[in-house]
Amino acid sequence: MHRLFKVLICLLAATAGSAIRLAAAPISGEAIYRERCASCHELVNPRIPRREALQKMSAARILRALDFGVMISVAYPLRREEREAVAAYLGTPGLDAGPPAKAYCADRSVKLAGSPESQWNGWSPTAANTRFQPRDAAGLAPDQVPRLKLRWAFGFDGDVNAFAQPTVLDQNLFVGSAGGVVHALSVETGCIKWVFQASGPVRSAILAVPLGQRHALLFGDQTGWFYALDAASGRLLWKKKVEDHEATRLTAAPVANQGTVFVSAASWEETRALNPEYPCCTFRGSVAALRIRDGSLVWKTYMIPDKPRLTGKTRTGTPTWGPSGAGVWGAPTIDAKRGRLYVTTGDNYSSPATNTSDAVVALELSTGKVVWSKQTLPGDAYNSSCGTQGPSCPEENGPDYDFGSSALMVKLSDGRDLLVAGQKSGVVYALDPDRKGEIVWQARVGKGGINGGVQWGMASDGQSVYAAVSDVVRTRRTPDPSDPIAVDLDPRQGGGLTALRPINGEKVWYTPPLPCPDRRGCSPAQSAALTAIPGVIFSGSVDGHLRAFGAEDGRVVWDFDTVREYETVNGATGRGGSLDGPGVVVAGGKVFVNSGYARNGGMPGNVLLAFSPEN
Repeated sequence: MHRLFKVLICLLAATAGSAIRLAAAPISGEAIYRERCASCHELVNPRIPRREALQKMSAARILRALDFGVMISVAYPLRREEREAVAAYLGTPGLDAGPPAKAYCADRSVKLAGSPESQWNGWSPTAANTRFQPRDAAGLAPDQVPRLKLRWAFGFDGDVNAFAQPTVLDQNLFVGSAGGVVHALSVETGCIKWVFQASGPVRSAILAVPLGQRHALLFGDQTGWFYALDAASGRLLWKKKVEDHEATRLTAAPVANQGTVFVSAASWEETRALNPEYPCCTFRGSVAALRIRDGSLVWKTYMIPDKPRLTGKTRTGTPTWGPSGAGVWGAPTIDAKRGRLYVTTGDNYSSPATNTSDAVVALELSTGKVVWSKQTLPGDAYNSSCGTQGPSCPEENGPDYDFGSSALMVKLSDGRDLLVAGQKSGVVYALDPDRKGEIVWQARVGKGGINGGVQWGMASDGQSVYAAVSDVVRTRRTPDPSDPIAVDLDPRQGGGLTALRPINGEKVWYTPPLPCPDRRGCSPAQSAALTAIPGVIFSGSVDGHLRAFGAEDGRVVWDFDTVREYETVNGATGRGGSLDGPGVVVAGGKVFVNSGYARNGGMPGNVLLAFSPEN
């Protein structure tokens, strides 16, 4: 094994750091650099910038690279304070220069109507989270989809991920970025109306809600902060931490009801266990209800009711804690008729496994009290050390088949409601909300895996439930000095789109994945969330293709390869990459999608693309 590769593997194992030591002593950016970074950045290598080059960059840019940029594969086990310390030690003070003046709109006013004519607000157009846009709001007929053409591209300067789903309200588009910048853009041209700098990367879709005579924009970031901005100006109204744990990240889009916003919390902590000295684990997933007017807490419910306790030691003597995990990755689903909020949960990080991991949980909207919980896979405790046979791996050892996406509230033709949830196991479940989540049917749509099965979201038009699967397969290549983290994606395995009957889960049709283009980082896996409009299903793939499928038979009716260089409207260097995470947004006759996902072996990219049909 090459020396540099050994060094980086050691970094991954050690980067989580001595949580106890560092918590008790001041954090030295120089010390962290010497211990964890210098072995690479003091080498002469054309693909690794030396320290002298880093010292000419701003600390903000370096921090962005550590948070969700080119260095995330090495830096993600680092605590936020450690990343900040390294960035401050290496970089120059101050922020990066903002967008050039020519990138801004001549008219920078943002006006939101009480009832916008066209909108896609938050994760899904409705609280049912079906990701279905009706014909009038979509403004796009099935026969127009094959004529979709690229109208403009917007580049997120310096980023290698574009993973935040846009929100569209009439002529305004709001979107976050891996650099933590929230942009208000013109739907027609992509010019900038205002920008806001958050404290960390913004992956959450943004939710706009009325607040007195104005609108508030609500979203979370990857460092655990939750924000309310004035939609007209981008001015901060309030900012709140919904969870104290340092590894918290807010990936899910918020949802709102009658003056209250519901915020889900997940975390990075399972990666901390890569360090055999890290006392794993203490994070518990939660949902917090906040008053929209000021961010004050209405209620908070942990998905694991019992606080973590000391449970023993690893074989190397590190203390172990549990129970932990059960993070909430997807947007909650509101059921106003029953007065409930439904969330799906992730796996446990440590023993003992709980009965609320890998589950669909029903909460009272008004109090947060758990009404019922239905677990689909007991005993699923897993953390990142399991992949390296590390001492912190719990005895259950996975299989890490958590829920990463929201439950869909689907109304059947006979008037009944079903909750439909897709799992990383490759199984889709339909639950009865009136019978404490009793499983009505289940259907296998994929093989499943750690990054397999249903990842970020299904869709339903009422006629069918549509499920795309990831089932991505990764292989490790022989490393070399110019490519120390050497992971390949299998171009032959993964992907597939299935339509199911909502009433019984029977398969309507199945469309196998298309051949993967001959390029590095290509996989046919369809990890991104689906989007449905009448007659059409949009699905993004890790291979960088955005495809539209006919709802009747699954036939491909439009295919656009996003992996290319773009001339962006804001002048930033722009390139497309893998489509993963957020789904397509369709509103007012336009289609929007972010391209670029450099995690897990995918292709980097940094562009927001806007399409409309050719006349």
